[in-house]
Amino acid sequence: MSDLGELLRKARDQRGLTLDDIQETTKIRKRYLEAIESGDHTVLPGPFYVRAFVKNYSEAVGLDPDEVLRLYQHEVPAAPVEQIAEPLVVRAPRRVKSQSSERLGKIGFNVVMWSFLILIVVVLWVYVINKDNGDSKQLDETTKITDASEPPVENAGNGTETGNGNTPSNEPTATPPPTEAPTTVTFGSKVGKADQYDIGPAGVTHKVEVKVVGGRSWLEVRSGSNTGEKLYSANAEDGVVESYELTGPIYINVGRADLTEITVNGVIVPDGDRAGSKKLLLTPVGGNTSTEGGATEAPANNDTTKQE
Repeated sequence: MSDLGELLRKARDQRGLTLDDIQETTKIRKRYLEAIESGDHTVLPGPFYVRAFVKNYSEAVGLDPDEVLRLYQHEVPAAPVEQIAEPLVVRAPRRVKSQSSERLGKIGFNVVMWSFLILIVVVLWVYVINKDNGDSKQLDETTKITDASEPPVENAGNGTETGNGNTPSNEPTATPPPTEAPTTVTFGSKVGKADQYDIGPAGVTHKVEVKVVGGRSWLEVRSGSNTGEKLYSANAEDGVVESYELTGPIYINVGRADLTEITVNGVIVPDGDRAGSKKLLLTPVGGNTSTEGGATEAPANNDTTKQE
């Protein structure tokens, strides 16, 4: 058995998967999977399929396919170099116009432009005349010779009534409720092999949702870091949805980023959306930041943010 095959077999055994499970996930025939583990690449269709099958196998067992191909490049044949042929530039044939056709074209263009300008002037003139006639007629019909006025009525009480009998109200106006700040997902830094994202605003309990869509994918969720308390660890089926409250850092490891959708309060967390594994560390703003090894670093200042 080759070193590459031994690595893939151990990763498969650690996740409790059989070759039948890998065959169902990657759609690669079982005999090809056995050939990869044994190092017998002559059974595979060709060099291109060797790299493709090894990459899909690595993704299915939660390994980084690019790193696996780099470490065992002496066992995997190199990808064939594509030959790019330079396209030939074909010049369009020049159109020959006669002087008469150009002259007629200019005349027609001028006629169209002047006709358009004349039409605009006529429309504006008609609109202005109709508007003036309508305004003068409306003023004649609505204007009165005299307007009757009534003296204001004073109330013997403390309040003062207006001409229509209504009393102004002294009740205070209601204050509109404050609007909640929108959820923010900001890339912070690399924590080991995981992409760390800061989730805001502070002082709010956020809801993290991980959904598997379009197929089966390995899913691992831990509290704090990659060595923290295990919240979920399985080969999730299509349609599985896991929800968590983000009161502290949450570590998420997916085998197929293109088959998973991670959101915080409905806001999508970028995971690369590719057919490979992805590791994320979601940290609430104002909370502690967990490292890849599991240690916890407190903020530099002495003030701490309490989350209810």
